[in-house]
Amino acid sequence: MGKIVAFANQKGGVGKTTSCINVAAYVAVMGKKTVVIDIDPQGNLTSGLGIRKNKLTRSIYSILIDDVKAVEVILHTGVPGLDIVPSNVDLAGAEVQLVPFTEREYVLKKAIQRLKNTYDYIFIDCPPSLGLLTINALTAADSVLIPIQGEFFALEGLSQLMNTIKLVKKHTNKTLDIEGVILTMFDPRSNIVVSVAEEVTKLFGKKVFSVKVPRNIKLVEAPSYGLPVLQYEPRSNGALAYKSLSEEFLQRNNDAFNKIVSDRALKKRAAPAKNDKT
Repeated sequence: MGKIVAFANQKGGVGKTTSCINVAAYVAVMGKKTVVIDIDPQGNLTSGLGIRKNKLTRSIYSILIDDVKAVEVILHTGVPGLDIVPSNVDLAGAEVQLVPFTEREYVLKKAIQRLKNTYDYIFIDCPPSLGLLTINALTAADSVLIPIQGEFFALEGLSQLMNTIKLVKKHTNKTLDIEGVILTMFDPRSNIVVSVAEEVTKLFGKKVFSVKVPRNIKLVEAPSYGLPVLQYEPRSNGALAYKSLSEEFLQRNNDAFNKIVSDRALKKRAAPAKNDKT
């Protein structure tokens, strides 16, 4: 039975989508059948994996609003073992359209439950907000992974996210767990970054991943080529950090994995624009 993990933080620019793309890519090439679900109307995860958003005929919107089955929307990516449920601008109006739905917080959960029989890991990239789309993701998830940038404002917004998680646990998903906290854009030379890291560790203890993701230009460049960093520049500091982070994630889940990343997985190739089935 697969595990559903939501990447969530209502503050933008904290490395949420970058973390989702790269953890999913490494987990996939380490031997785990993986699918990412882009539930952000901006569709950055979709374009970051080489999918042409403007060419999509079906997306996560089709699943949430038009009742299309998830398996009919899934596309293959250029990463062996990694699939995607893509998103585009169609999703922008979905929150309003979901309001009159019966049990509107459970729409995503009902739509993707069967994917747990097919995939080892299902990662959901949430929008940078705490609206109905994020609530759907947290309701569907087994756990939530929180990327946090080392700056003061990241801490300021954290209480809102924790309150939302608390409400979700109370009303729609009693078993939701905090998978962990990822410290991103980490620069040990900065006093404020170190201070924020210490404060986050006080709040979350062992939930904070020991691997910290550094600021790295290759992580910034990779999405513009439609590639995860493991295919764009696998020897960069950013790639090595996400590789170690993914290993730590799997170890925490007591999940055996292949530490050797194959040459085939590292081959640079953008994802196809269309599903192989179409």
